[in-house]
Amino acid sequence: MCRLEKSENKSDYGAEKEKESRWQMGFKYMGESKVEKTKSPVVPRSRVKLWIIRATTTALLWTCVVQLTALGDSWGPKVLKGWPSCFTPSEKDSRLAVKLSSAPAKIHLPPKRVYKNNGYLMVSCNGGLNQMRAAICDMVSIARFLNVTLIVPELDRTSFWNDPSEFQDIFDVDHFITSLRDEVRILKELPPRLKRRVELGMVHSMPPISWSHISYYMHQILPLIQKYKIVHLNKTDARLANNHLPIEIQKLRCRVNFSALRFTPQIEELGRRVIKLLRQRGPFLVLHLRYEMDMLAFSGCSQGCNDEEVEELTRMRYAYPWWKEKVINSDLKRKDGLCPLTPEETALILRALDIDRSIQIYIAAGEIYGGERRMANLRAAYPNLVRKETLLEPADLRFFQNHSSQMAALDYLVSLQSDIFVPTYDGNMAKVVEGHRRFLGFKKTILLDRKLLVDLIDQYNDGLLTWEKFSSLVKEVHANRMGRPTRRIVIPDKPKEEDYFYANPQECLQLIEPLSNA
Repeated sequence: MCRLEKSENKSDYGAEKEKESRWQMGFKYMGESKVEKTKSPVVPRSRVKLWIIRATTTALLWTCVVQLTALGDSWGPKVLKGWPSCFTPSEKDSRLAVKLSSAPAKIHLPPKRVYKNNGYLMVSCNGGLNQMRAAICDMVSIARFLNVTLIVPELDRTSFWNDPSEFQDIFDVDHFITSLRDEVRILKELPPRLKRRVELGMVHSMPPISWSHISYYMHQILPLIQKYKIVHLNKTDARLANNHLPIEIQKLRCRVNFSALRFTPQIEELGRRVIKLLRQRGPFLVLHLRYEMDMLAFSGCSQGCNDEEVEELTRMRYAYPWWKEKVINSDLKRKDGLCPLTPEETALILRALDIDRSIQIYIAAGEIYGGERRMANLRAAYPNLVRKETLLEPADLRFFQNHSSQMAALDYLVSLQSDIFVPTYDGNMAKVVEGHRRFLGFKKTILLDRKLLVDLIDQYNDGLLTWEKFSSLVKEVHANRMGRPTRRIVIPDKPKEEDYFYANPQECLQLIEPLSNA
């Protein structure tokens, strides 16, 4: 401490002691007694100096307090043990502080996984939202087991939907990166030096082989990454096998799908609004009516279409060179169960299953080909048909217009929370939603046997079956097709024909009853 300087005049002793009592020891009042005696014009300058000294000292004291408080947590047991409660608040005070605090709770991130980075993996997803969703889960798992850094996947912008959305427009990219940091390092973009190489075209790009085991990536893809530092996989759909993979890979695929791939806050909030509006009106069924123009053109299915529509669908099929199948017999394909049910056929099946006529039916689909003309039978049977466009105001959807993947994300959220989910075709959305609903507790999902159904429908329409018999057979066929626990069907050497992993990720499910082989 600095010594206290004596006053030059005893008559000023009282004033000096008063000032001394107001301030702690350690201040030196330079020439203050002279100021009091002479009342000279120097007084204001001296007082300014005094205030500067006081302000500086106060700042130093507060700095000490803050530093001691910060050190209290880590050094408390050694240094601050027994100090007053202002540094070590009681448990009661801590609980009260948390309750009163308006600040959000601190997010505890998983620890970063430390590993030797073997290189960088870039991927370009192809297809619609759910095809890309499954592919992203596969690519994260592959990157994890190759010990490489994954660059945030690039989404398809060139398919039929021509959606310009990027990853961060659909998914919460920061959550995606941070929630998986204990498994794999994910970056939004390449480091500058490597990014420049890619811009110059100096990157090894290739499509991996479909339905491959992880050993293919270890023995074929990893050496390429180590050689070129960057490998770009330009197609990612169905590139990882359904079965015979290590359990760690299967569980990581689930973790990405059910936890890391969260939609943006805007999409999540709008999805909650739609679900709330539906719940206020009672139970609801989501009908994934896959009867859009692109589906019919791609599959060659034209049941119920007029000649002009058939010609339009054919022209569209030939306009897309990557749709390899051109000459298609619609009738044969339908009888094999390879066509989506028409709106008219769907109305019959829902009635045969005794679906309540008053239930809300949310149409999770794009624009139905043929419009209201094709929807007339379904609307007559079930008048409470709704869509997101009828539940929400146009202003609510203005940012999602012309972004089919973002619109599909809304349908995905509503489909997960529905009382019943019914897909009319086993496309990617139907399969991924089915698997997600299994994960959420085996929620009721009616998996239609289209091959058998079209045969029954034709018999009924031809007068060969009564309505009672028709309805009884439809119920019988689907008694065990409601999304209950089952084993995936494994078909060696025919992965396209076996059960899809994402439709039934049995390795990740909390089973409420034993698995059946149905």
